[in-house]
Amino acid sequence: MYPIIAYIKFLTQASNQHGVHSPFVYNFVTKCLYDKTAYEAYNKLNHYKKELLSSDTILQITDLGEGSKTLDANQRSVGKMVKTSSSSKKDTQLLYRLSKYFKFKNSLELGTSLGMGTYALSLANSSNKITTIEGCPNTSAFAKSKLENKEVKNIEFKTGHFSDTISLLKDDKFDFIFFDGHHNKTATIQYFEALLPKIHNETIFVFDDIYWSKGMTEAWEYIKNHKSVTVTVDGFNLGFVFFRREQAKEHFKIRM
Repeated sequence: MYPIIAYIKFLTQASNQHGVHSPFVYNFVTKCLYDKTAYEAYNKLNHYKKELLSSDTILQITDLGEGSKTLDANQRSVGKMVKTSSSSKKDTQLLYRLSKYFKFKNSLELGTSLGMGTYALSLANSSNKITTIEGCPNTSAFAKSKLENKEVKNIEFKTGHFSDTISLLKDDKFDFIFFDGHHNKTATIQYFEALLPKIHNETIFVFDDIYWSKGMTEAWEYIKNHKSVTVTVDGFNLGFVFFRREQAKEHFKIRM
């Protein structure tokens, strides 16, 4: 019920590019978020999702996050998982456009799941070094095997609890970090703060499911108001965070 009420409220407050006066954000909205180009890579993403949907593989799940609202069993079929817990077609295509538009060179993903978002980031830029972390060993191994069969070369798979694995990351800075796991207020804020030392002026954070629950929305508000953050774009399903020091602090709600 909470996400439905939150979405109705969001629609009454959100605008499109015509409500944006920042040139940087205007270009981001019009040239990335609203880019309608039918990229060839979308066909590869669609094909991969069809493969997952038709899979009869059953995975023994170790869930270190908030769990699924629709899948309760510890044993889950890949076909059902991709319907409920994998990145949507819309969001996957958006991740592709993000990586292509900003030309990320070093990316981090918290929450590999079945690798839909990981694959999108990889296809957008073969020189983008992608580190992806998954809490469930079996899910991580499955995604790794599937993407290695597609001869993807720029992904490093890591398994473990996010907080433990983040502390072991050797990279000094990331261009992009996608927070797509453990949908919990305290954990989200913890990971956000743990990764702040790894930002530079052009780094972008993206948070998935910021209206998953009241707690996740409270985490989003905390992040928006953090002193390190200058600009945020709330697209309801995804929240985009920028740290550009030359930008005035502004928050936008954009219909997507």
